[in-house]
Amino acid sequence: MSRILMAAIGSRGDIAPLTGLAAGLRDAGHEVTVAGHAVFADLITECGLTFREMPTNLDIDMTDPNVDREKAVRQFASPNGVRATGNGLIEALRDEPADVLLLGQLTEFAGFPLAEAKGIPAVGVRFQPMSATAAHPPAAMGARSFGPRGNRFAADAGAWLADRVLGGVVSGFRRDLGLPDVPVRTLRHRRTAAEWLVLHGYSPTVSPRPADWRPGLEVTGYWWPPRPRDWTPPAELLDFLASGPPPVFVGFGSLVNTAEHGAHMSELVAAALREAGVRGIVQAGWLQLDVREDDILTVGDVPHDWLFPRMAAVVHHCGAGTTAAGLLAGVPAVGVPLYSDQPFWAERLRALGVSPATIPYPKLTASSLAAAIRAATGDPAMRALAGEVAARIAEENGVATAVRALENHLGATATAS
Repeated sequence: MSRILMAAIGSRGDIAPLTGLAAGLRDAGHEVTVAGHAVFADLITECGLTFREMPTNLDIDMTDPNVDREKAVRQFASPNGVRATGNGLIEALRDEPADVLLLGQLTEFAGFPLAEAKGIPAVGVRFQPMSATAAHPPAAMGARSFGPRGNRFAADAGAWLADRVLGGVVSGFRRDLGLPDVPVRTLRHRRTAAEWLVLHGYSPTVSPRPADWRPGLEVTGYWWPPRPRDWTPPAELLDFLASGPPPVFVGFGSLVNTAEHGAHMSELVAAALREAGVRGIVQAGWLQLDVREDDILTVGDVPHDWLFPRMAAVVHHCGAGTTAAGLLAGVPAVGVPLYSDQPFWAERLRALGVSPATIPYPKLTASSLAAAIRAATGDPAMRALAGEVAARIAEENGVATAVRALENHLGATATAS
């Protein structure tokens, strides 16, 4: 049995899949603790997992409708924001017993020094392909290919830029932990040379493992979050589903903006659903969408694995977790991506043949959304293909593959030491 400590920072999509992996590790006999920010405490504990709070050290409440969310995201990603959240991670976990530290990508800056100070291995957990390959650019750079050499250069340039901007922050973490001063580029090259393990929690059916990736970069399959214990669907939702044909889901997850923009998007979504002639279920999300019409129901957090199979189609921002849930449900999708890896996953949906259109979020209109919804719900062949893709994904066991890879890695590390 190993004592496994997982640390993740970000939106719900950065945390929820980790609960699936954590549950699998726990069921395999390991002692698992998931560390995150307070807003995700219920998400973790309701899955029966042990939670440790990491203070953000930032005065941001993303659930407050009066918060300037765009400004908050910029603050979070700035060097000062990375320093503040990294200090919170170290403060919370420095004395936590562990044999290995699993790091979400946003926790690597403080997590690597912390693992070194604790004398334990660090293992990466990612939900999109970010390492250099000729096959495509890093997912966070979007869907456009720059050619084999350009794609690899884009990844290397992105890593160089991150080291350049945040090198001083990482050096500060190392100094505070009593570690020697080593250039961040040297540390990165050491990890690559050591073939440090990175577990990618997405499906090889959706994005195959590049042939030119080094050993240690593993694509395991999705890590499905366990449904919260004792969760039952609200009566209002059950009544709405029973009152007519399957609706279309619309939600933009953790996209952030002003309260005024949220009101505008609520009106746009309502108009699109009316124009398409379909019933709708709208998820409020961080935009705080709120649509009140007879054939449209606004909901809060509802497990996507329960909800999506009951939909005629799903419209979403193409976050990795929402994309995965829609694919497993076997329903057509309309991608409305904005930034980071969202355009990458939207393009994968198109390439798989399960999405009739990608509409960049800034270009979204009621008419364009309505047309895409009609295309998604009116094509039986696309629905059938979505079902075939879902069947292939369902055959994968990403959690078991990841557990096996981690156990083998820990065994090899113990033997080497």
